[in-house]
Amino acid sequence: MAGAGLPLHPALEPIAFMLGQWRGEGEGGYPTINSFRYVEEITLSHAGKPAMAYAQKTWRAESGEPMHAESGFWRPRPDGSLEIVIAQSTGLAEVQKGAYNAEAKTISVESELVGNATKVRRIVRQFRLEGDGTLAYTVDMETNTQPLQKHLDARLKRVE
Repeated sequence: MAGAGLPLHPALEPIAFMLGQWRGEGEGGYPTINSFRYVEEITLSHAGKPAMAYAQKTWRAESGEPMHAESGFWRPRPDGSLEIVIAQSTGLAEVQKGAYNAEAKTISVESELVGNATKVRRIVRQFRLEGDGTLAYTVDMETNTQPLQKHLDARLKRVE
């Protein structure tokens, strides 16, 4: 599924550890909302080109009710930088830039643009593949009324 039998483009090799379908649970909160638990699925795939396709969706852990969805593309650069474009189901669009560390299996990106947002000012995402194969990530957010702080924290396992 990650590449449907197509050869991996060499540009994707440093972040190939992210390819596949991931599923797990997370917790979210922010000073302006009630805390919550969620189930999440992330899929990163490729089509032989120098970009990964990204799709994410979440459900409430207690009820299974759909919560959020987003999709986009991840484009690693030879200098260790990474560009990510994401469209959220809420209408918000993000352009993020940051870096990957292929040896440490980490990714850190920060929004350069958050489009169609009346409240969100900045988003920071951090991904880390742990030694046991768990994909851990956090999302920090800054709004027009709150400083940058943790919003989401999840741990996922590869299912495909």
